[in-house]
Amino acid sequence: MILRIVKMTFQAHKLAEFHQLFDQHKHQIRHQKGCQHLELYEDPSDARVRFTYSHWDSQADLDAYRHSDLFGIVWPATKQLFADRPQAFSLQFLERID
Repeated sequence: MILRIVKMTFQAHKLAEFHQLFDQHKHQIRHQKGCQHLELYEDPSDARVRFTYSHWDSQADLDAYRHSDLFGIVWPATKQLFADRPQAFSLQFLERID
């Protein structure tokens, strides 16, 4: 399983536009092949910062989404709203300690 975290800093006056875009496409993203989970977070120390947190069955599934028509619509529209360069992290599960 791949955990994907993307940190995005938005122009303050563009946050509502981002949330509208996310709401419009979140179910389509979540139902992409291999996407098991999708969440959106806000940084409590900076209201302009959002994180997406998603679980993918494999890197191949994540890559397929990143080359999909949907991504080709969502990502360019999202990038126009940024105040800073995004950061993305892909993590592979190793161990869980309960």
